[in-house]
Amino acid sequence: MPPEALNSFLSLAIGFAFAGALASGYQAFARRPAGFGLLNEGVVPKAFAAVPFLVFAAPFIIMRNTLIGARVERRRFEFVMMATVIAGFWSLMSGTFFLMTLRAAGLLA
Repeated sequence: MPPEALNSFLSLAIGFAFAGALASGYQAFARRPAGFGLLNEGVVPKAFAAVPFLVFAAPFIIMRNTLIGARVERRRFEFVMMATVIAGFWSLMSGTFFLMTLRAAGLLA
């Protein structure tokens, strides 16, 4: 496996893991699952604070909503596949950003 492919796979896995940890931490703290409804609070500081949280937790939320929708609403395979690709790409980008931040801070070689 080429090093670039391994790096991309690692970024993808870290992005999904980080998204899952954020969403699970929010659910443990707030006693309700995280969702995009956090942005519907209006123009308040809580809604602005939700934006960076949702940027990194979005892959988990997208996949959770997609899998629940596939089971409950019997969504078509194409819709589930498209949502999986979007969540995967989003996770790859957030994982890449997370790794670049760790490298810039000197915590990762």
